[in-house]
Amino acid sequence: MNDPAFARTRENGAEFGSIASSGKLLRTALGPMVFRAKDSKLTSRLVKVMGQIKNLDSVSARGARNVAEGLNSSTSTSILEGFDFNARATFGSVLNSIVSVDTTTGAVSIAAYNPLEQMRSPEGATHFSLQVGFLRIDFASGAYELTQSPEEVYPLANGMISPVLTPASVPIATGTGMHFILIEFFQEVNGSQYMLNNGAFNVLNLLKLS
Repeated sequence: MNDPAFARTRENGAEFGSIASSGKLLRTALGPMVFRAKDSKLTSRLVKVMGQIKNLDSVSARGARNVAEGLNSSTSTSILEGFDFNARATFGSVLNSIVSVDTTTGAVSIAAYNPLEQMRSPEGATHFSLQVGFLRIDFASGAYELTQSPEEVYPLANGMISPVLTPASVPIATGTGMHFILIEFFQEVNGSQYMLNNGAFNVLNLLKLS
């Protein structure tokens, strides 16, 4: 624990613990959204990404570098934006349309598209839902606040739709702003919606930082 020969080991261990905690904080902050669209390796994939963000910290001493400081680098945007919480169903492979984010209100607009032609849906799906989340999170203090839009359900049918999804409110917490979209697939049987294969084909994507 104190041998100078193991100083680098202690520093690496401290930083690994920090990035693991940051990944857990993000998963916790997303609440039910992340449980509805994730893969079995999400924890390790998040640790890897948080490690890349931590490495951007140019002010802290070795052993104390952290995600909160790393996010101050403009490079962090290119690392985090587009992150998929379910690697089996990535946003880009499921939806083929242009998406824009209003970082002030958190509203997400999807350009007009035909779900039957521009979405890759699992076998047996008859409907899908869209929902967005606006998260503010402070990795230094651990504080966070998530607001969500109502869930909008659409049939997987021929015809154009132009969804606009707006969170119920804007988070008042301080910290990094993150904008997410959740896509879930269902099968309708006698008027009831049933999730397919326990959500294995659902999408949760980090669209943008603000």
